[in-house]
Amino acid sequence: MDTAQSHIDAAPLPSARELRRRSNVLVQLVRFLKINVSMYLLAKRHH
Repeated sequence: MDTAQSHIDAAPLPSARELRRRSNVLVQLVRFLKINVSMYLLAKRHH
């Protein structure tokens, strides 16, 4: 258990800019649409 906790403690923390980007609804929407379009194109190409 101590090994896992030491890995968690050593993990880098996100910057303020990164936290702002992760919580931005517009960025989340664009990423969601990008993933959906790529999955659609993949399915369309193979079927």
